[in-house]
Amino acid sequence: MEFPVALSGAKASTLMWAPEHEVEPAALQQLCNIAALEYVHGLRVMPDVHLGKGATVGSVIAMESAISPSAVGVDIGCGVSAVRTSLTAADLPEDLKPLRLAVEATIPVGFRGHDERLNLKRLGVTAGLDAFWGRFKDLHGGVQKLESRAHSQLGSLGGGNHFLEITLDSEDRVWLTLHSGSRNIGKELAERHISIAKTLPQNQDLPDRDLAVFLKGSPEMAAYRRDLDWAQEFAMRSRKIMMELFKGTLRSSLPTADITFDNEISCHHNYVAEEEIDGRQMLVTRKGAIRAGSGEMGLIPGSMGTGSYIVRGLGNPASFQSASHGAGRRMSRTKAKATYTVEDLIEQTHGVESRKDSGIVDEIPGAYKDLSKVIAAQSDLVDVVQHLRTILCVKG
Repeated sequence: MEFPVALSGAKASTLMWAPEHEVEPAALQQLCNIAALEYVHGLRVMPDVHLGKGATVGSVIAMESAISPSAVGVDIGCGVSAVRTSLTAADLPEDLKPLRLAVEATIPVGFRGHDERLNLKRLGVTAGLDAFWGRFKDLHGGVQKLESRAHSQLGSLGGGNHFLEITLDSEDRVWLTLHSGSRNIGKELAERHISIAKTLPQNQDLPDRDLAVFLKGSPEMAAYRRDLDWAQEFAMRSRKIMMELFKGTLRSSLPTADITFDNEISCHHNYVAEEEIDGRQMLVTRKGAIRAGSGEMGLIPGSMGTGSYIVRGLGNPASFQSASHGAGRRMSRTKAKATYTVEDLIEQTHGVESRKDSGIVDEIPGAYKDLSKVIAAQSDLVDVVQHLRTILCVKG
């Protein structure tokens, strides 16, 4: 099948890199609801598409004069990073469990944050940091009491599908990869602005109240953009800090190895950016999608058992220069827990050093789409640089 295909019944221009018959009806209806918004210039749908809260995961929404905070979602700035090391598989210990435990001891997972303030100067990640935290006082008043918690969670993983992984490429070179977002502070900011948007006059007759928008030039839009930009920066800084901690843990675990690291690949996949679309300046919301401009590097992860792909964007204007953010779920977390057991998890993550308990059954590979098919569906959006095979995975 050749892509893209037009979504039948969509009001605004909607192109899909997924067969319509393979997308669940609720997600198709959600896409049609988005495309029906009068502010939408165009909608692009990635091959990892599935039902989301507010907007469909795997969607790219271009609007000239509006933003929907629910379309961005509560994990503002969620994204991924990857670094190739000088190590090969032969340099790693046969038993990777001590290394996994060391990573978990260094980088807080789940709801936790750092117990003590990190020495960010030692990590080399202090550029612009004072100005960044100085902007906290300007954020929504409802989050002002959360500054201490935000400090502790900067550089921590969180839960859900967030991960820290050690992977191998086709040459058995070792890569470090991670996936994380803006933690509790991003969620708190998003929820407050979503609530505000739902009260505004322009949003009273929507087919889905979760698609409430802020309009360009309004004080509500200005306040949201201020907080959105801060949360996106929080997420980006948090990934950078975690990657430095990850590198340090690897060095400590292999004290005799002289390890060097290539330049970091890092990209958001839940965010808003101002970009030119069809010759006009647009506010582009990527909800579960990465920017894939010409030559831009990205990471498209799968599940715990399938690894990830390093890709190079082709700058395809048809997709608004976008690509998928991952494999995409094929079943909800609730359904995954009802369908699979810990024994299934152990079987499907064979060869991967990771937790094997009931707390992460909802992250089992079987709950996700086939990553190789997702990659194949977007051959006009990205070139594959490397397929990374996961050998160690830390989950929240």
